[in-house]
Amino acid sequence: EVQLVESGGGLVQPGGSLRLSCAASGFTFDDYAMSWVRQAPGKGLERVSSIYSDISYTWYADSVKGRFTISTDSAKNTVYLQMNSLKSEDTGVYYCAKSRSRTWEPGDYDYWGQGTQVTVSA
Repeated sequence: EVQLVESGGGLVQPGGSLRLSCAASGFTFDDYAMSWVRQAPGKGLERVSSIYSDISYTWYADSVKGRFTISTDSAKNTVYLQMNSLKSEDTGVYYCAKSRSRTWEPGDYDYWGQGTQVTVSA
């Protein structure tokens, strides 16, 4: 059974940092692209970052480029999102999502975590 369990969200002041974790189980971690997707209050889903572990490829949305870093620990089957210089517009629920293949395709997620809330506020 595939499971994705996020953790690390919370309340942080603007300019602060958080590190999100997504512990994965039930599949061979390096065989699939993994992504972080967020949903701001009243808005749709936005892909934040993706990683292809087998070739160390990473992608970032323009809105987070230079501030967020995605990484994996294959030994722990865990994907991380280090978020620095956080802004109020980064507020939302952050989901970890598994793709059906080694590369990311639009809408091609087959499993999602339960989400973790990130709130950036003074």
